[in-house]
Amino acid sequence: MYVAGNNIINIIEEFAPLSWVFPGDVCGLQWGDPDLPVQAVLLTLDFNEAVLYEALAAGANFVFTHHPFLYRPLSSLNLRERRGALLGRALKEGITLYSAHTNLDVAPSGVSQALAALFGLEKLAVLHPTEQDKPEKLVVFVPEGFEDKVLNALAEAGAGWIGKYSHCAFQLRGTGTFLPREGSNPFVGTPGVMEKVDEYRLETIIPPGRREAVLEAMRRVHPYEEVAYDLYPLSLPGQVRGLGRVGELPAPVTLGELALRCRELLQISSIKMLGEAQKTVQRVAVLGGSGAACLPAAIQKGAQVFISGDLCYHDWQKASDAGLALLDAGHAATEWPVISVVAAFLKERLKAEGWATEVIIGRNEEMNITVLE
Repeated sequence: MYVAGNNIINIIEEFAPLSWVFPGDVCGLQWGDPDLPVQAVLLTLDFNEAVLYEALAAGANFVFTHHPFLYRPLSSLNLRERRGALLGRALKEGITLYSAHTNLDVAPSGVSQALAALFGLEKLAVLHPTEQDKPEKLVVFVPEGFEDKVLNALAEAGAGWIGKYSHCAFQLRGTGTFLPREGSNPFVGTPGVMEKVDEYRLETIIPPGRREAVLEAMRRVHPYEEVAYDLYPLSLPGQVRGLGRVGELPAPVTLGELALRCRELLQISSIKMLGEAQKTVQRVAVLGGSGAACLPAAIQKGAQVFISGDLCYHDWQKASDAGLALLDAGHAATEWPVISVVAAFLKERLKAEGWATEVIIGRNEEMNITVLE
């Protein structure tokens, strides 16, 4: 059985919630009918004519991209123009397009995390923090015998996760009292009679962006007609999100060796390098996509080399003055590793739910750019 597009979107937004999107960015559903069943999902960086044909050949009627096709609002749609014709053909073929851009850039397992993992970086930290989570505490009162069922539902919805530990909660046994009034349909007791019930006070953590999903899961499995629960804001420091990563290679290497490794791992034909090839480096900053804005952060955090894309003349100047080596592997190449990460996450979730929808990674093709020497 095929999953509906809305379910695909929900899974993607668990990975990279829309609440993380930068102001002015356009993410989420670009076009299509999210209620339609999805035979296959194609994941890639950009939507273009080649991707459309690839999706049609693979039977994929849902395409996920990192870069939004409709980045600026349309004022007109001319089906005789190239982009208009592409959009019109996609709609005619019943293809839904969904994009996750800056929310995927800052996701904990997003663009730069995937790039850092590819190089095996250790002792990782966010290069340029943009936001810190503010978690909430949920306290819900559950009749004895239902505490495990409720806790499991909360955990599946994203509550109770601390690092690599799930189902983190505290339970305290006590007595709950209530008086069902006229018109009520109590799970325990009789209308008009005061009840005392053995209950558990169940406490757990809700991460930002998961409140509604967690509360919905709680209400779905809780046996009471009216669920008693509290929400408390926490002043504990939450997870830091942001652009780029900085960390250390498992062992020092020369800059030249790292450049060759970068070219091989990212499957690119050429790479730009600033610095002496024999220079030994270990502390590395990475940022998938355009890295110029985070160059000062790489310098400030003591990186010996910065791997990114779209670096211009003045960026090379600043890095040279600061003694920072640069490896410019290109915008697309440094973002591409995250496509496999999102695909694996989506595939795992669909398999766990028993859906037959196929997950396909698009072809990683460089644009037709030639360097003449």
